[in-house]
Amino acid sequence: MEGNYYMIHDYLIFIGVFAIFLFLTVSIYLFSQNQKLKQRNTKLSETNKLIEQRLNEVRLEHIGTKLNPHLFKNILNSVQSHAYQTYMSLDKLANVLDYILYESNNKYVSPKEELNFALSLIEINKIKINPLFDFRIKSRINKSDALYEEKVFAPLISVDLIENAFKHTDFLAQDSFISIYMELENGIFTMKVSNKASLKNILEKEKSGFGSQSFDQRLKMIYSTYYQLERSSKNGIFTAELKINLGEFYDKMRYSG
Repeated sequence: MEGNYYMIHDYLIFIGVFAIFLFLTVSIYLFSQNQKLKQRNTKLSETNKLIEQRLNEVRLEHIGTKLNPHLFKNILNSVQSHAYQTYMSLDKLANVLDYILYESNNKYVSPKEELNFALSLIEINKIKINPLFDFRIKSRINKSDALYEEKVFAPLISVDLIENAFKHTDFLAQDSFISIYMELENGIFTMKVSNKASLKNILEKEKSGFGSQSFDQRLKMIYSTYYQLERSSKNGIFTAELKINLGEFYDKMRYSG
């Protein structure tokens, strides 16, 4: 009996040790497989990010090829239709064309460069309006802002709001106006454009035109969650306000790049 007891005892110990060994072996195997799966998922995630990034780049390139000729056409039409005033805007025209030809091919430009371009573009568009027209432009640019000369601004991002204001303003209305406000303070860029417009024309343009849709897509692809764009229309006055948190976007670029 005592011999059987020891045999059973040894057998149970063997079973226990084997069970522990089996448990450890299976645990190690599962852990190893889990790590491999995590590594595979990480690689897949990185690959997906690269693919998505490339797709965004292709989309942006596609948008850019449409944007530049469209912008060229509008600018030249403004100048050619008022040839007698062209000599007054030659320097502005040169600045704008140089910017479109050379700087717009860069991924980013500085706020300083984009703002200078925007002001020149506004001056060119003003050629086609009556000198007595109620045109208001105001800028509050902190040139000592840390990002004023940093490459954080997508080139030509200011075009859409400016072009739409001039294109859709009812210049014959008695109380017609265009108001453009630009600000750079504490790393935040703000651009607010208001104009007296035909709501019908605006809605038709947004439904069928290329400009607004591509502008929204471009903002989303470049600035993701670091921007806000609000549009409103009330009593025939159309307002668009764009805010870009260049400070947070710059931090993201530095830490991810």
